[in-house]
Amino acid sequence: MFASLSSSTPRSPLQSHPRQILALVAAACVAMLAYGMYLQHVVGLEPCPMCIVQRYALVLVALVAGVSAFFKRRFWLYAGVIKMGVLAAFGAFVAARQSWLQWNPPEILSCGRDFFGMIESFPLRRAIPMIFRGTGDCSVIDWTFLGLSIANWSFLCFTAIALLAVALWVKRPVS
Repeated sequence: MFASLSSSTPRSPLQSHPRQILALVAAACVAMLAYGMYLQHVVGLEPCPMCIVQRYALVLVALVAGVSAFFKRRFWLYAGVIKMGVLAAFGAFVAARQSWLQWNPPEILSCGRDFFGMIESFPLRRAIPMIFRGTGDCSVIDWTFLGLSIANWSFLCFTAIALLAVALWVKRPVS
């Protein structure tokens, strides 16, 4: 009697559609990256080194979630869920650190350099890698939405992705 009840209970979307959820995570990451590019190239906000690290983490989360969504075998699917969770936790850590810097700015600027200052001060072979590290100040809040900075929103998104990865892992089918 109990076996028939447990088999007829509806499964959660986490159990019945993990691949679709991973595809949605990948699509959301791509949308956030596109919005970041819009803020940089259209609005004119310069990313700081921590922003660049968060972008790389977001790209890796999108890649892992997207690739894992296409695997039919459960082992590879949930191995991707674990990797996605670890990458999202790393991104949340960097975003939390940047949020802390924004709330408690250091007295001496130690996060990024001026673009033209890099080109004027260093040879080109040293300046080019510095450009890809970001040029903005990590402690400056240039943009807010609902009272939260980009780093705050990034932290919330990365945390949500990490918690979703934990939920997908916990709710995975045992059989």
